[in-house]
Amino acid sequence: MPWFVKLEEGTVDRRQFDKHLQAHLAWVQELQARGHCPSTGYWQECKGKPGAGGMLLFQASCWEEAEAIVRSDPLIQTGAVRWILHEWHVVAGNLMPPRISGQAP
Repeated sequence: MPWFVKLEEGTVDRRQFDKHLQAHLAWVQELQARGHCPSTGYWQECKGKPGAGGMLLFQASCWEEAEAIVRSDPLIQTGAVRWILHEWHVVAGNLMPPRISGQAP
């Protein structure tokens, strides 16, 4: 399955954001249970600052599924973050899928 990256930036103050954080974390656990291999976090140097943001790395079968997944995030549904989605083509590293001999990256 392809990898996707959701980059996000906060649009509300920290107090408002935190109201939706537990629902977001439960949503990430649901993605894990469904086999999407999610990893999520925030930019440490921006923590607590206006507009702070983060990232979600996950797998989906296609762009349409990835976009549907992102739109189901409670942080997005409540308007707590603005976001952009990218399909991420892994070239090297631990997330690299097994390669068939002679196949180009």
